[in-house]
Amino acid sequence: MGTAKSIVSKTSSTSLRQVEAVSTVDVSDLHGLSLYQRKCILINREIDAYGMGRYQWYVWALCGCGYFIDLLWAQAFGLVLSPLQQELGFGDGESGNIATSFNAGLTAGAFFWGFMADIIGRRWAFNLTCLVSSVFGLCLGASKDYTTFLVLTAFVGFGVGGNIPVDSAIFLEFVPRNRRFLLACLSLFQPLGVIVSSAIAFGFIPTYSCSPNFSEPNSLPSCHNVADGTECCTRKSNMGWRYVLFTTGALSLTVFVLRFLVFTFKETPKFLIHCGRDDEAIEAMRHITGGKNSTCSITSELFKSVERDYEIEINSSSSQSSVSVPVSSSDRSWTEKTASKLSPYKVFFSSWGMARLTILVWLTYAMDFSGFTVAGFYLPRILAIKNGAASVSLKFTYAAYIYTYAPGILGVFAGALMYNIPAFGRKWTMVLSSALMGTSIFLLATVDSVAKREGLFTLEYFFQSMFNAVLYGWTPEAFPAPIRGAACGIAGFWGRLFGIVSPLIAQSLYGQATDGSGGDVNAVLYLAGGITLGCVLSTALLPSKLMESEDEVQR
Repeated sequence: MGTAKSIVSKTSSTSLRQVEAVSTVDVSDLHGLSLYQRKCILINREIDAYGMGRYQWYVWALCGCGYFIDLLWAQAFGLVLSPLQQELGFGDGESGNIATSFNAGLTAGAFFWGFMADIIGRRWAFNLTCLVSSVFGLCLGASKDYTTFLVLTAFVGFGVGGNIPVDSAIFLEFVPRNRRFLLACLSLFQPLGVIVSSAIAFGFIPTYSCSPNFSEPNSLPSCHNVADGTECCTRKSNMGWRYVLFTTGALSLTVFVLRFLVFTFKETPKFLIHCGRDDEAIEAMRHITGGKNSTCSITSELFKSVERDYEIEINSSSSQSSVSVPVSSSDRSWTEKTASKLSPYKVFFSSWGMARLTILVWLTYAMDFSGFTVAGFYLPRILAIKNGAASVSLKFTYAAYIYTYAPGILGVFAGALMYNIPAFGRKWTMVLSSALMGTSIFLLATVDSVAKREGLFTLEYFFQSMFNAVLYGWTPEAFPAPIRGAACGIAGFWGRLFGIVSPLIAQSLYGQATDGSGGDVNAVLYLAGGITLGCVLSTALLPSKLMESEDEVQR
């Protein structure tokens, strides 16, 4: 009897707290918005009130690991290109096939995982991207021929391609407004990935490569291109690049273990609300804001109150927002359900302003990825060739990769610092950094000393990191949550797609160079620099009034 009274007492007190919470939450300024947007704004306010807790910091670090893996792999392919070519014997005219294969996988991955994040949820996409890249990455180091290597590279790219679109969308939905600069700071993990990849290569490639190596005069030929009995570059004497890829795959697997087994990741509340799963969204909010000790004001009573207000408003007015919560019904046909699922994506072209924003974002990603794919893939190779011509050792060159990429971390900080400056903000930070990035690449083709090359190499990566930090952090803010994963995924898709084409053009230019004196090697740099400068125009034309979506605007 006493237990029953206790239960009734606890239930009554819980209900009383819920009613009190409803009465203390101001919803008077939500008129004119869709039901979905009203609930999102309440979630934003609650997260803003709670601040940046332990859960959000864990999510930030694990999302950062996705950014880390993205450039860890991209850099690894550029660093293993030369010893791989020496052993497998493919020509300079085929060297771009690795970047093309990787970008083909990245293209498919960005598109697939972006949509999957909006359909099956952020949680599964968050975990599976790392699993796919780690499994195929570990197999990559065992490749016996170039064709196998290219196929496995595409599958690695498929997994890696979902990281940035999914991870940026996830973190945006957990971070309080006063910490939005941390979206840009996720890109800190990208130069870390480059530095770690360069350090791994520095440890393995100079020590475990054929001798004479690819940067030295009279380097050993591939065993695939000579008769039996001729001295050549064998697998046993050239294990360095394989060790690099095995280590990179192991790091990817470690990230998957941290995400899936060590950390308990909750689905984002905004995704759950969009799916009509309000009770799960409330539970997720309580978990985010302290778990058992949570004082979260988001309750089922509050949501019911908002729904009642919305129904009253709808009955007196026919105006509705373009993005609304789908109403499930077992009576609808398959085509109606499909149309309901796809209807939110009309927002991309719902007005002239949104169409302009969407197209310019796609163009920016296309030109950015084209430029830095060529630069990132070929710059290490070009630097090694030019340094080799200047009698600089391979070990010195690989050591230089570490300290020339390190300032990229400062570039991210610079982007994050300028991110919220009212007079400058996201838009003009991207304009300035893309202009300086393209200029640095152009100048790199004109210098004639090791010190100047390394200095401009450092500047190029500094501004590249600055630009991408702002671009990746801002993109999910520009589109509403129901299509956020797809918006980031499609933008990444266009970027990766053009990242397939640009290496093919670059390899035709690069394949014509036969020495280290420059020549057509510089044409590759002019290509990368010219494409990158296109981002100056596309970012300058972005509509300033649409830099944030309605469900992220502060109210």
